[in-house]
Amino acid sequence: MAQKQTFLTFHTNNRELAFVLTPLTFKEGYEQNVFAQKNNKTVRQTLADPKYSRFTQKVIRNYTSSLDTPLGEFLLQLKTDANPFYKEFLNPNGDSKYAVFTFTDPRYIHAKGLYTFLVDGQVKYIGRCLDSFGKRINQGYGKIHPKNCYLDGQSTNCHLNALISRYRDRVTLFVCPLTDDKEIEYLEKILIQKHRPEWNIAK
Repeated sequence: MAQKQTFLTFHTNNRELAFVLTPLTFKEGYEQNVFAQKNNKTVRQTLADPKYSRFTQKVIRNYTSSLDTPLGEFLLQLKTDANPFYKEFLNPNGDSKYAVFTFTDPRYIHAKGLYTFLVDGQVKYIGRCLDSFGKRINQGYGKIHPKNCYLDGQSTNCHLNALISRYRDRVTLFVCPLTDDKEIEYLEKILIQKHRPEWNIAK
C-alpha cells in the first residue's frame, strides 16, 4: 500500500486498486444526547419488543409511573439523574458525542464501491458501498439518527461516527469506484483480511 498525494493504492490478488481522496465537510460543533430524540414510542410500547422485554420487570418495579412516557424523554431523565440504567437500552456507542458531516464530491456522490477512512495517513476502516457513497456517508455515518443509538439500531453508524468525531481534524476519506456488487463484496473481504483495520470490529 502506498499513498501519493491525493491517491491511495492497495495491491491485492495481482491487482491495483486506486482510491481517491474525497473531502468531508463538518458542521461546527457536536450533537449529544441524540438518543433522547427518539420519542415515537412510549416505554411501555418499547418493552413489548423482544429486544427490550428483559427490562420489563425492572421498569415495572422501579419506574411504573413512567410507562407511558416517551422513551427518549424517560432515558434522558435517567441520565440526568446519573442512573446508568438508561445505557441498557442503547448500543455501546449510543450515547456518544457525534459530528455531523457530509460528502459532496460531485465526481463520486452517486458512485458505489469501496471506501476507507484514514487517520494521520493510517488506514483505520475499510468498507463497501452498494448504493452510493453520498447515501452511505450523508444518511448513515454523517448524521446519526436517534433510532440508531438503540439496541435495534445501526450500531456501526454510531461506532464510526464516534471515532470520526474523535479524530475529525485528522481523518480523511478515500473512495474506489466500482460497478460490480459481487466484486465489491469480495474485494472488501480480502482487503480487511489483509490489512485488519482497527475500526473494523465487526468484520
